[in-house]
Amino acid sequence: MSVLPLLFVVIPVAAAAIIAILYRVWERSGDIFTNIANLALLVLSLALVGPIWRGETFSYNLGDVSPLGIHFTIDGLSLLMLATVSIICLAASLYSVNYMERYTAKPRYYVLLMLMIAGMNIVALGADLVNLYIGIEIAALACYALVAFGVEHEYLEASFKYQIMGTVGTLCILSGMAFLYRTAGSLNMAELHGILLGQGLSPMLLFSGILFLAGFGLKAAYMPFHAWLPDAHSTAPTPVSAILSGVFIKVIGLYGMIRVFFCIFEITPTTSWILMVVGAISLLVAVLLALGQWDSKRLLAYHSISQMGYVLLGLGIATPLGILGGLFHLVNHALFKGLLFLDAGSVEMQTGTRQLKELGGLNQRMPVTGTTCAIASLSISGFPPFNGFWSKLIIIIAAIQAGYLGFAIVAALGSILTMASFLKLERYIFFGSLPEKWQKVKEAPVLMCVSMILLAAACLGIGLAFPWIIDGFIQPAVNAVMMLGA
Repeated sequence: MSVLPLLFVVIPVAAAAIIAILYRVWERSGDIFTNIANLALLVLSLALVGPIWRGETFSYNLGDVSPLGIHFTIDGLSLLMLATVSIICLAASLYSVNYMERYTAKPRYYVLLMLMIAGMNIVALGADLVNLYIGIEIAALACYALVAFGVEHEYLEASFKYQIMGTVGTLCILSGMAFLYRTAGSLNMAELHGILLGQGLSPMLLFSGILFLAGFGLKAAYMPFHAWLPDAHSTAPTPVSAILSGVFIKVIGLYGMIRVFFCIFEITPTTSWILMVVGAISLLVAVLLALGQWDSKRLLAYHSISQMGYVLLGLGIATPLGILGGLFHLVNHALFKGLLFLDAGSVEMQTGTRQLKELGGLNQRMPVTGTTCAIASLSISGFPPFNGFWSKLIIIIAAIQAGYLGFAIVAALGSILTMASFLKLERYIFFGSLPEKWQKVKEAPVLMCVSMILLAAACLGIGLAFPWIIDGFIQPAVNAVMMLGA
């Protein structure tokens, strides 16, 4: 037994407690301890890449057997999620130092942020459905408050809508757990896989699977469960939007779906087909909706749904190459979508608007924001040599190899439409003539620029070093998924 998994929970909870205690006497305690904690989490996750690549796993158990007690495990898939969460949250917390000055109660923001990170880490570490559910609830409750942090009508409405939809998703997941426990007598994922292996799907198990698909689909905002996402992502404070789109919907939605349908149930042709259809619909319809948006953050929010469609499509193909492409795109989407939200937030902070038609020519006044946004736009559109190109290419090749030519065409068409959408965004925000009212606009503050440069460098670096990234970082996660699904 190792205490390493526990550190991913203790560090953010301890940081939240320290900030809550010290902020009245030390105003900058939130800025300092949030960034120290997120840096520590990133260093810890990167330090585990070597051991996990060599086939090691790390477990921590406290208490009785499932469904009681605490059971955490770090395997290749867990580490992929932990590291992705860490880098996006570090960039967001650096960005928050300057950006959140425009809000009151900044220390409370940091406390909620660290609790949300702790909840996401619990989900990634959970070896049974009880711990996974507890992590989802901790992260979601903190997220509801963060979405409403501006306490104006727009913020509160988006948060309320998200709470209603999130509660429905939670009830679906809980009901699925109840039916599963009634059938198998356990909620430990490894035990459930062994118990259900070769049994086939009884009506109760089938109904449980449908509930899980609906519950986690709501959390991940796949179509037709997406209604809450555009409002929540566009109205939340920008660092929260970056985390929501970059990692939150992946951890509490998609990750749970992977664990359930690859670890507990066997992937059948019917399940695979359902996942691919949901992914393809989300991919194509959401990008069409994004094309019609003139609010920069709502445009990005719809692209979150679309790009998550690529991930689900790759996983639904259910071949080693398809799963590799899906998980690789999961990481890439976290990076370039987190960066795009940070760029959009910088523009909004410096100009006071998110409306594309009111902007233009800002490359002249905000070169760092413009350059990093161009890198992110090229990445999400699938241009080589940026990271998004390789993961999309792998998914398309995997679909063709598996005989799903129609899905490969949908994926390629989605990439073309994505390119059109981001050409529109670049044209209206950064190119063209600079309107008179923006002549005195300045670049974003230093730490905001640092966070954007960090993610832009990751987009380019992963694109250039993708063979090593796949071998050392993505392949262990694929091995974990394939072993669980074997």
